[in-house]
Amino acid sequence: MNLVVLQNWLDNASFAILFLTMLVFWGGVAFPNLPYLAALGTAGMAIANFCIAALLAARWIEAGYFPLSNLYESLFFLTWGITTVHLIAENTSRSRLVGVFTAPVAMAIAAFAALTLPSEMQVSEPLVPALKSNWLMMHVSVMMLSYAALMVGSLLAIAFLIVTRGQNIQLQGSSVGAGGYRSNGYRLQKASELVSQLSTPPVENNGFARFETNNNGNGNTAVLNLVAAPESPAIASSEPLSPQRLSLAETLDNISYRIIGLGFPLLTIGIIAGAVWANEAWGSYWSWDPKETWALITWLVFAAYLHARLTRGWQGRRPAILAASGFVVVWICYLGVNLLGKGLHSYGWFF
Repeated sequence: MNLVVLQNWLDNASFAILFLTMLVFWGGVAFPNLPYLAALGTAGMAIANFCIAALLAARWIEAGYFPLSNLYESLFFLTWGITTVHLIAENTSRSRLVGVFTAPVAMAIAAFAALTLPSEMQVSEPLVPALKSNWLMMHVSVMMLSYAALMVGSLLAIAFLIVTRGQNIQLQGSSVGAGGYRSNGYRLQKASELVSQLSTPPVENNGFARFETNNNGNGNTAVLNLVAAPESPAIASSEPLSPQRLSLAETLDNISYRIIGLGFPLLTIGIIAGAVWANEAWGSYWSWDPKETWALITWLVFAAYLHARLTRGWQGRRPAILAASGFVVVWICYLGVNLLGKGLHSYGWFF
């Protein structure tokens, strides 16, 4: 079996395995009493990961350069990255719900690469002069791995929003910064200290607790209005989540934060490596090329996410919405700018 035939077999096998794995993960949610489905889904993702790695290795041997020079190769490298990050996330979270969201995305990418792209775009070709550099492996591989990690982290944030039905729930075990309070963003711990110093019990007043004392040492009246129910009326009237959903939401929130925390440094390293390579190839570290601009936008979106988590103490719905929007931004950065416009990064893609 020559390498071309092996590659054709491996890309179709990868798609088929990912498709079956997606069905297994979905079946595990529909039939939670069948525990073996979770192990079967994990095995499917591992086998698909191995098949894609073998495909990329075969192309590397055939072409003589790292297989990241065209859209077909980059799509399969991205799929390999997603399956790798999935295995890390699933092993960390011990939740079968991870595969419910990552498997369809990985399958769709593999299907697009293997079944949709024209055959001439799937063939290995000699590198154009701009890509004949050792920076090809350093810059592009790190960027693709960062995309994979950020996509998985964003997908888990979307899963969190679905599991919680968009409610701003209280999370006790999630990773939050030092500025965070563990009850829907209100400083209840500080408020309780103030309440303990008041001599008059609270009087309910339209959802607020009004604490009054007529003697504060200066003959003046000190009045403190404190929100007693931090949830909005819409959220308070929502159906409460079961303990199982709350536990799952807490796990998804935590692992999404950690996976994004893995992808963001990779994105930073990839952008820096790209700037160095750009200076060698084009004589400028930054040219405001569409790809460079959207890479910066992607970096800013996830920097804002991590800043909100680490320094502002955000948790739950608000950072999840920000991370979910990052999923769209990553796709625009990776593929959209090549579809919508021509730039310095168009080598080996569409133009």
